[in-house]
Amino acid sequence: MANTPSAKKAARKIARRTAVNTARRSRVRTFLRRVEEAIESGDKTAAMTAFLAAEPEMMSATSKGIFHKNTASRKISRLSHRVKALGEA
Repeated sequence: MANTPSAKKAARKIARRTAVNTARRSRVRTFLRRVEEAIESGDKTAAMTAFLAAEPEMMSATSKGIFHKNTASRKISRLSHRVKALGEA
C-alpha cells in the first residue's frame, strides 16, 4: 500500500487511467465485433458500414496509446480484405 502522499495520488491516477483505457478498449472491441458479425452474416453493405465506423475508432484508440500503431493497421487491413472479399464470393 502507498505510504507517501505522492504515492497515494499516483495510485489514484493509475486507477482513473486504467478505467478510461478499459472503457476505450471495450468500445473498440464492440466496433470490431460488429464488423465480424456483419462479415459472418454475409451482408456486404452492413459489413462495409460497420467497417467504416470501426476504422476511425481503432485509430483513435491507437493515438490514445491503447493499441500499438502496427497492431491497429494490421487489424484494419485484415478486416478490409475480408469485407472486400464478401462481394467477390
